[in-house]
Amino acid sequence: MAGLLKRPEALAGGAVLLALALIALAAPLLSPGDPLAIAGKPLILPLTDAAHPLGTDRLGRDLLAGLIHGARTSMTVGLLVAVVALSAGMIVGTVAGLAGGWTEAVLMRLVEAFQIVPGFLLALALVSVAGPSLAGVVLAIALGAWTGPARLARSRVLALRESEFVAAARVLGLHPAEIAFRQIMPLALPPVLSLTAIIVAGAILTEAALSFLGLGNPNVVTWGGMIAEGRNQLRSAAWLSIIPGLALVITVVSTYLVGEALTDSLTERRPR
Repeated sequence: MAGLLKRPEALAGGAVLLALALIALAAPLLSPGDPLAIAGKPLILPLTDAAHPLGTDRLGRDLLAGLIHGARTSMTVGLLVAVVALSAGMIVGTVAGLAGGWTEAVLMRLVEAFQIVPGFLLALALVSVAGPSLAGVVLAIALGAWTGPARLARSRVLALRESEFVAAARVLGLHPAEIAFRQIMPLALPPVLSLTAIIVAGAILTEAALSFLGLGNPNVVTWGGMIAEGRNQLRSAAWLSIIPGLALVITVVSTYLVGEALTDSLTERRPR
């Protein structure tokens, strides 16, 4: 952690993510009411009306309110996808690495089967079938993101399963599940956690892309939906797409900066 504090890019990215997290948590206080409700005249220019600092869209909805509630949607989807993908990947990778034999072969063939299909296409197909609910979007994105953690967890477990403490646990008669999830998994977890930032950033981009294509929940404000809403006014009101697009870029870049610094820190601390 001390290494992260010495990296200016990690500090900058972390500050942006912390601000976004606080905005997402305080969205009902910062922007009470329905962000999809008409709040003023349509197409008010940014910085011309104190009541609407970032202006309004073609229907008169406040752009700042949309950004605030869109941050909440993006952060929620990104974190939930990371939790689901990392949990599934750790379980599958740990079982595959420790069990070996046909169990490992079956599980790794399953991982390869999911890796064949691009994550966005898989999410696109599943959301099209299941509908644009929050749970459906999270599950669809997570199904394309769990394979990386699974492969990394398996490689770490393969390196740990011949360790002396594992042999001692077997001699003591511990159940294989207890050895896997209480002895080995905590040691295999730190390298897998380094993938969190990549998964969160990818999930935010995928959710935005789905919303841009009209596959997001129409009752929830999303940055992708705001970009799509403004694309028909690019010549006359380009800010409608540029502002949420910049918010999306800043969030993803900040996430990657923190993720890169975290990965480097874990790599430096890992014993050779």
